[in-house]
Amino acid sequence: MGAGDKAGWWRGCVIYQIYPRSFQDTTGHGSGDLSGVTSRLAHVASLGVDAIWLSPFFKSPMADMGYDVSDYCDVDPMFGTLEDFDALVAEAHRLGLKIIIDQVLSHSSDKHDWFVESRASRDNPKADWYVWADTKPDGSAPNNWLSVFGGPAWEWDSTRRQYYMHNFLASQPDLNFHNQEVQDALLETVRFWLERGVDGFRLDTVNYYVHDRWLRSNPPLASSVAGTNSETNTYLYQEHLFDKTQPENLAFLRRFRALLDAYEDRAAVGEIGDEGRSLQTLAAYTSGGDTLHMCYTFDLLGPQFSAAHVRGCVEAFEAAVSDGWVCWAFSNHDVVRHISRWTRPGSDPDAIARFSIMLLSSLRGSICLYEGEELGLEEAELAYEDLRDPVGIRFWPGVKGRDGCRTPMVWEAGADNAGFSTARPWLPIPASHRARAVDVQNADTASVLTSYRTALALRREHEALVTGSIRFLDAEGDVLAFVRQGGGERLLCIFNFAREPGTWPLPPDIGAVAKLDGDTAVVEESELSLPALGYYLGRLD
Repeated sequence: MGAGDKAGWWRGCVIYQIYPRSFQDTTGHGSGDLSGVTSRLAHVASLGVDAIWLSPFFKSPMADMGYDVSDYCDVDPMFGTLEDFDALVAEAHRLGLKIIIDQVLSHSSDKHDWFVESRASRDNPKADWYVWADTKPDGSAPNNWLSVFGGPAWEWDSTRRQYYMHNFLASQPDLNFHNQEVQDALLETVRFWLERGVDGFRLDTVNYYVHDRWLRSNPPLASSVAGTNSETNTYLYQEHLFDKTQPENLAFLRRFRALLDAYEDRAAVGEIGDEGRSLQTLAAYTSGGDTLHMCYTFDLLGPQFSAAHVRGCVEAFEAAVSDGWVCWAFSNHDVVRHISRWTRPGSDPDAIARFSIMLLSSLRGSICLYEGEELGLEEAELAYEDLRDPVGIRFWPGVKGRDGCRTPMVWEAGADNAGFSTARPWLPIPASHRARAVDVQNADTASVLTSYRTALALRREHEALVTGSIRFLDAEGDVLAFVRQGGGERLLCIFNFAREPGTWPLPPDIGAVAKLDGDTAVVEESELSLPALGYYLGRLD
């Protein structure tokens, strides 16, 4: 990656997220597995990405699709074996791909041996490994903390006659990071995978690790007090001052970083969900060179689609972080696919797909793609009886859950189940997805898949897009304009977010512009003519 190598492979890298359950089935059970991932890595490599992120494949009861881990050091049989994982790592490395795996450290499954022992009594060796608390005198929970997945964040245990904390499902008890033995044990599980050759880790809910040791209640948001809060999830009615993002978390992240630094060329990216404070938390977690290498937030994973929103997010990060690094993404396994979020009725989803990948490839930071977005897949519309996600099942129909973005990959348009499996898939495959299968788009030079390969190739060819600086220019209307500079070149990047044509005047002091391949703008004497969802990348003298 040119100069990027000098600062670590992760800086400016392109990551491709794989949801193993939905990538490729080789067993005929209708669910994807690690051998399936291995068999399809050539497709991933053909995109021009640098690394893959594997969502959890550890042993789990699958109450939250693997984000409830019962054994951190083994593969769940539905995904295969440790030998299958080793084969995947070897093939990825042969193809020049780094391997990033999901680490779910904030909580475990209630079936984990640690929790089974912890809940057995108040005086066993692991009694303090999870967050336990006595009732209030009236029997109610210790405080007002809420679960992201609905209801109180406390579950009563009749054996210990205490409550335990869970930020998510009641079957996902939170580990007690105030206990040094817990931190030590978790770091040993990380070491296990480092020894197996993984190149990095994606840290799930990284700002949820540590809770307030005094269990102070969260205050309500001002909008909640005013009666103007219209969120569908009560979790978003509080200001989460005490149940997450505690200052003690930084000490653990430094321990985590020290472990990674003991191995050559390893990196970590953290997931931050901290509402309005996310960028400030990202700054704290990536600055100083002794915590995380990079983080991502949900700022660009929502419904907002405008030049002002993107500029605001990027400039806020640039202002908050002097020496940290960000990873931008538009889609992942937790949100509605961005093609559906940003396509208005009557407009062309393919145009959104092409616009989005060129924009993402031009931003300063590392970037993450989610399986299927390179095909322009839209969110799948599923019936209630097809749901597997506990969030969708609980909050339907106000919230339909995350299954719509987790449906299986489509490989062959004419094959049974689009080439994903010989059996009925664990989630339905929409007919509209089948029409966008890899084999169809591979043969089409005008396809969304081709646009992805073109955009990522352009990014790799220009060091300014990988590690260069970014400077925004003022623009009229819904137009985003910025300059990326690095590696001895300056690139002008213009994006028209509007659904109608627009223009962007070329300032007289910018100099000559050399047109690059892949854009849709027309250069006239003194201005750019931009079609709806048009973009332009050019080299400045």
